[in-house]
Amino acid sequence: MSATVTLPEGFHYLAPAFVLTIFLLYGQNITVSRYRKRAGIAYPQMYAEKKQAEDSNDAHLFNCAQRAHQNTLENIPIMYTAALVAGLKYPVFAAASLAFWSLSRVSYTLGYITGDPNKRGTILFKAGIVVSLGVIGLATFVSGAWLCEGLAAKFF
Repeated sequence: MSATVTLPEGFHYLAPAFVLTIFLLYGQNITVSRYRKRAGIAYPQMYAEKKQAEDSNDAHLFNCAQRAHQNTLENIPIMYTAALVAGLKYPVFAAASLAFWSLSRVSYTLGYITGDPNKRGTILFKAGIVVSLGVIGLATFVSGAWLCEGLAAKFF
């Protein structure tokens, strides 16, 4: 069985937004590697131990960089899914949301690697949270509308 999928006008805007996330992750990866080297934390150790971080500011900064990167990795599947689903109906909004979210993660990382985790919550990062909730809500709306449309066609 085959199916034809017609992408909406503007769907191509999602491509650069997704590519931007590659640069975000790559930049965070470089940052973590730089701080790992400075702190002397050997692979495969994921984080500096509590004692290491207490004794060395470099180890503490490594933990901050690693946590910022890990948090992005935890959230990116959510954003990818939401952007793709919302983008099937509202591609420009979905692309702009994903791009803005990526920029907010840069701000988050720069705040985190100051060594004071409270500085990760910048205005830009908080705006990124609002935008992410918006695209998640829109994806929920789009998928719910399609579900209802399918059920209506099946039963009525």
